[in-house]
This record gives sequence, C-alpha cells and structure tokens, in this order.
Amino acid sequence: MRAMRIEEFDYELPPALIAQFPPAERAAGRMLHLDGNTGLCADFAFADLPDFVREGDLFVFNDTRVIKARLMGVKQSGGKVEALVERVVTARRALVMLRASHAPAPGQTIIFGNTESAVVVERRENFFLLEFSSAVLSVLDRVGEVPLPPYIERPAGADDLARYQTIYARNPGAVAAPTAGLHFDQAMLDRIAACGARLAFVTLHVGAGTFQPVRVDEVDEHVMHSEHYSIPEATVHAVADARDRGGRITAVGTTSLRALEAAARSGRLVSGQGETRLFITPGYRFALVDRLLTNFHLPRSTLLMLVSAFAGIEHVRDAYRHAVDQGYRFFSYGDAMLIDRAGAVPRAAA
Repeated sequence: MRAMRIEEFDYELPPALIAQFPPAERAAGRMLHLDGNTGLCADFAFADLPDFVREGDLFVFNDTRVIKARLMGVKQSGGKVEALVERVVTARRALVMLRASHAPAPGQTIIFGNTESAVVVERRENFFLLEFSSAVLSVLDRVGEVPLPPYIERPAGADDLARYQTIYARNPGAVAAPTAGLHFDQAMLDRIAACGARLAFVTLHVGAGTFQPVRVDEVDEHVMHSEHYSIPEATVHAVADARDRGGRITAVGTTSLRALEAAARSGRLVSGQGETRLFITPGYRFALVDRLLTNFHLPRSTLLMLVSAFAGIEHVRDAYRHAVDQGYRFFSYGDAMLIDRAGAVPRAAA
C-alpha cells in the first residue's frame, strides 16, 4: 500500500465557519448525511436524526466528563505559567503540558490561583509530571478553567461549564469534550429510544493530544497519543444483542468509535479497561461500527484521517467541500455529520 501524505487530508476552511459559540439549543444544529458507499451527501437538521433510526439499532456514547483542566499560575521566580492537565495519574499527581518563557526544572514549585501549588517532579517528553499540594481534581474544581480548544478565540465563559459537556457525562478525566455528544439533549435521547434503538456507553478520556497537529509528511510516521478507555460488560452485551437483532452500531463520536475498535482488536469486543494508541487511517478494517455521528474536523488531523478511513478519502473530501459551500459550522461547537460506513453490510430490520 502506498504511503499517504499529510496534504491528502487538507482542505480550505474560511475562518468565519469555525463555530465560536454553541447553538442556542443543543439539538438546534444542522446535520450532513454521507453515504460512504456511494459518496452521496444530503442536508438535514440534527432534529431529523430519528428518521435515520430503526428498531434494533444501538447508539454508543462516550460518557467521559470534561474536567476544568486549564490552570494559570506563576513560578516562584514570578514567571507566568499556563498548565493544561493531560491526565490525572494518581490522586495528587498529573501529567500536564506547560507553557512558560522558561520551562520549570524538577523541584520547582508553581502557584495556581494564589491558594494551590504543585511541584515539578520530572519531565516526560512533551509533558511534565506535577505533584499537587492536594487532590488534583479538587484543585481543578476550585481554580481551574474550562479548556476550550485553541480555535475558539475567546475566553471560556460561564455558559461553557454546561455547554462544553454532554448531558450524560459522568466519569471525570477528559480535557476535551467528545463533541458529537454535545448535540444531544434529553428529548433527543428519548426520541431515539422511542424509535426502538438502545443506548449504551463507553468511556474514553480525551487527551490534550487531540489538538496536536500532525508534524510529519508521511502519515504512517505519526505516533498517536495514548488515551485511557473503559468498556462496561453491559455495553458488550448490548452490542451482541444488536448484532443478533440485525441492528446497526452507531458510534456517537470518534472517541466512542476508537474505544470500541480498540477493545475489539482480538476479533471480539471485550469488557474492561485499557490504553489505546489506535491510529485509524484509510485501509483500516473496522470490526464493529456501522455508522458514525461526528462533527467536522480540523485539516490535517488524525480525526479527519479516521473519518476518511470510514467513508473514503474522496467521499469525505467532497462532503467537506459541500459543507463549506453550504456554510456548515465547523469543529467543537459546530454542526454534525452522520456517516454510513463504506463497505458496511446492510442489516435487515428486526
């Protein structure tokens, strides 16, 4: 198979189409439907999603909860520090990305919010291991800020505490929202269930690496960041039941898809916890997921590569061109895209 170049996953996006605020209501956005087999795409409202649901289908959501992972602090020398927690390692230790004029050395103390402190334990490649004076999650809750993505060019506001969080979030640990889930309100979940679909959950804690650009020319040379996931036994049973009933598996978001696919690498879905660096690019053979509900992704990003693997590079390129021409809103607070996987075997309704 030929080596893929990063420029194959590029596209032109007018900055005005990057959503800076969420829609007035969660389910008020638009939805582009893409058939990965034919490449045909059509415009809908997200409120039309139940029209694509049938008896026996299964929707799998990521129930990770976004933590207030951004911290503003100062070193003992007085230099300013911005910290973004990547992962809570133990109750009082976390791996963080630090932005400072001079990187702090091991043993140095950083003060956050005038009341909290952390000591630099060591550096691990692009991250620093910090030990906090008290429990990390409690520090973040007291003095942390919502970690809005860098393409949202405004400070986080009070509304973001609720809107940059899914309504079903319950397991804290993510530093970025699983944004496809932001479209769902309780009424939409109820409507899907009323159509005969079941709802199931996985957990994948989205890391700060999701915003890191791919810095290599050849895609195969990129090294994915590691993320923690968990698959409940109830979800394994729900997937098996959907298969038995002829239902389709819809992953709500690329994070749900990666968790499912990572846990099915042996050929069958297994419950439990793990770490995944699964890098899905065109040519990947999907084990479980038939449909993907997702947002629009950054040019040259690993998530755009995943979507291209799901529906085909040319089909996705054409769909994104259509979305730009039609003025869809892009990225975290933007519109949705429902994709039927290329090569998926049609399943009969129960």
